[in-house]
Amino acid sequence: MHTPQTFTKVERLCNKSLIDKLFTRGRSFFHYPFKVVFRYADANDKFSGTYPAKVLISISKRHFKRAVERNRIKRLVRESYRINKALLYKELEKRELKLTIGILFTGKAVPTYHETEKKIIEVIHRLILELKQEKK
Repeated sequence: MHTPQTFTKVERLCNKSLIDKLFTRGRSFFHYPFKVVFRYADANDKFSGTYPAKVLISISKRHFKRAVERNRIKRLVRESYRINKALLYKELEKRELKLTIGILFTGKAVPTYHETEKKIIEVIHRLILELKQEKK
């Protein structure tokens, strides 16, 4: 199946109960400049849509006081994820899993698109590695 290169509302993690579960029961790893929190969805989670992953992107207000900078970083991260998510989706569909992911930017400077894309690809590969270790 070909994964469309879109990032729709259904793919965004907006449900407060899912976000709470992600940050209280989720596992995490750090890959500078991102902290990634992820959790496998339960059968009773409100996971609407046909997409195997829901993503939350967050930028700290502490390091980026101006909303313009935070929005720029969010756009860069969203675009990088949108272009490269097919790798993750293929692995999730193969294992028939649903995943909630929180991507938290912890850097102190606004990155370029190429830096962001390179790091997001590394994060996706690390998530795939975590999937393979978890569900053998």
